[in-house]
Amino acid sequence: MFIIDIKFNGGNMKKIYFKELNNYFNQEVTLEGFVDNIRDLQYVQFVILRDSTGKVQMTIEKENNDELVNIISNLPLESTIKVTGKLLESPKVKLNGMELIPEKIIVTSKCDGELPFNYKDLSNVNLDTRLDYRFIDLRNEKNALIFKVQSALVKYMREYLYDNNFTEIHTPKLIGAASESGSEVFEVKYFDRKAYLAQSPQFYKQMAMAAGLERIFEVAPAFRAENSNTNRHATEFTSFDLEFSYINNFEDVMNLEAEMLTYALGKLKEEMGDKIKEVFGIDVIVPTLPFPTMKLKDIYEELESRYGYKIDESEKNDLTTEAEKLILKLAKDKYNHEFMFVIDFPAEKRAFYHMRDENGVLQGYDLIWRGVEITTGAQREHRYEEIVKNAKEKGLGEDVAFYLDFFKYGCPPHGGFAIGIDRLTMLLLDVPSVKESQFLFRGPNRLNP
Repeated sequence: MFIIDIKFNGGNMKKIYFKELNNYFNQEVTLEGFVDNIRDLQYVQFVILRDSTGKVQMTIEKENNDELVNIISNLPLESTIKVTGKLLESPKVKLNGMELIPEKIIVTSKCDGELPFNYKDLSNVNLDTRLDYRFIDLRNEKNALIFKVQSALVKYMREYLYDNNFTEIHTPKLIGAASESGSEVFEVKYFDRKAYLAQSPQFYKQMAMAAGLERIFEVAPAFRAENSNTNRHATEFTSFDLEFSYINNFEDVMNLEAEMLTYALGKLKEEMGDKIKEVFGIDVIVPTLPFPTMKLKDIYEELESRYGYKIDESEKNDLTTEAEKLILKLAKDKYNHEFMFVIDFPAEKRAFYHMRDENGVLQGYDLIWRGVEITTGAQREHRYEEIVKNAKEKGLGEDVAFYLDFFKYGCPPHGGFAIGIDRLTMLLLDVPSVKESQFLFRGPNRLNP
């Protein structure tokens, strides 16, 4: 019998993060991080160390410290080191009122050559260059914070769902049939046959409803073969999908989404609102419930009467990009709100699995936030005869036969939605493009790094 003794306190398994250093005054600590800056003066060296949570000053008196001084004198910035020393409370030190007095320094990696650009000042750096060297670009505090915010936002969305009896599942991204509409999918070679990258987990979410799981969600990549080069589109993105059963109508889906977003933004503001304000200069606005709702037809009437926005009648069966932008103004002017649910879309504009009422009106919605669509949600068609009929109307046959089987043996009324996490983050932090709110952007012209 083998016993493995893992020590988290005092051993090497637990890293001390710089944000925690207030708990370690007058103690010997071992810190690891990047060398952010060096000031080499006549009698002393000041070294600023950086980790993912903050910075700390290391102070080396040159007298009787030849070995440490020599290490620092020959060390390029952006190298990484491991330092053991005593942490002192020093009110005169501008950086957090503390300093580390080192006893031992180990160089764990050396920066080899000049950085491709100054990540601390990106004002004149081309975005494509930044994306080519994303591992340098993300050393910028503001850019790194994007993903800490994104992580916290997803955490609280998950938290809301876990608290409401949802189960997280993981569906395949390699599928044997072109999903949903059969268009805008990436085809890949799968041994001796074709496969496709999933546009969404929609079919499998509904399979979970037929299985009786009742409430499920997934956070996972989705793929769209769209040759689109806007600031909000990507060929691969992270989708936050959910589906739940025993709904009365699609308003139940809208209400759950509104509650989830309100909860997540409220918790995010508590945890990171001050930091977001400091770095991005914006407030996290927690919405009020309920979110306003308007019919598509009424939206266009209001946009024309209020703001003079006119388009041809043939274009009014969906939201134009300009209409989405104007909805932010309409939502603020009419409801003092940033969110707007838009309903009553014609069924021909939506997927065959969306339910329609007896008049053919789609039982679904778009959610617009800050002038951009972030969600298409709906009550799904769960009745076998109806969904078979809808699929035939869309010209879908054998490709979706496996999916139609889900509804043969009983399936409860259900609905759901999906949110693009990268787009949500872009809008939350008011960054210019989804290219910056994705860890690694994928678009028609970018597959690297």
